[in-house]
Amino acid sequence: MGRVGDLIEGLHDPKAPLLHVAIDTGEPAVEHPGPVVVMVHGIASSAATFHFVVPLVEPQQRVIAIELLGFGGSPQPEGAEYTLEEHVAALARTIRSLHLAEPFVLVGHSLGCLIGARYAATHLAHVAKLVLVSPPVYLSPAEIGDPRVRLRMAGYLQAYQFFRANKDFTIARAAVVSKLLPVQHVMEITEQNWTPFVKSLEHCIESQTVISDLARVERPIEVVYGRLDEFLVPANLAIIERMRGVTTHVVAASDHMIRKPMARVVAAGIASPAGAPDA
Repeated sequence: MGRVGDLIEGLHDPKAPLLHVAIDTGEPAVEHPGPVVVMVHGIASSAATFHFVVPLVEPQQRVIAIELLGFGGSPQPEGAEYTLEEHVAALARTIRSLHLAEPFVLVGHSLGCLIGARYAATHLAHVAKLVLVSPPVYLSPAEIGDPRVRLRMAGYLQAYQFFRANKDFTIARAAVVSKLLPVQHVMEITEQNWTPFVKSLEHCIESQTVISDLARVERPIEVVYGRLDEFLVPANLAIIERMRGVTTHVVAASDHMIRKPMARVVAAGIASPAGAPDA
């Protein structure tokens, strides 16, 4: 989708809200900067997700971090269902408003991977490369043949349904976990963002199309995840690892959060068309 396509899309979907651009480092003071990098965080988070990544990338590339619909400083429209389509429409309008002249590197973390994959599939002309960090690739248990994988997948879905059905427990538990994290605002489930959280969880993570979306992305795809990530199903992730154009980097002793060791791998994957070194 080029400039004309952007104009047509804007006319068809004028009500998509503008999201909060939490970080925009501007053009770096180097002679030949790399492509612009657009970062999209995950559920119940904010641009703080990329706290350790931005300083590694901004000397050579302009970095823009956009906060998802309903989270951080972005709006929570009345009546929003926080479907994948709504998230992508808001992201697309916000990116159009930035008037980026060249294709950019799109980086997604967790839920941001699912949104980024759909955006890339439907706006391929704008994307130079896709970097997926800790992608939660979930299939319906009915689609999984291996009984062990099917049981694990069912367990994740049951846990998420429990979180959605038990608001007070979920908010209290999230507050405890948040205090243990090294960066503020990386995970926040509160009264204020409860509706975006539960609806994004149900409509985007529990029910998703990331595999079919990525199959349409004819661009280099870097996948980075931690070996100790408690939210990933390795057998499901292996499906996208086998796709054409996908390069995978497993970060030892890392979990779902982008800590310093993972940040270095992510930054290298952003900068290098050949891929990032494993850590």
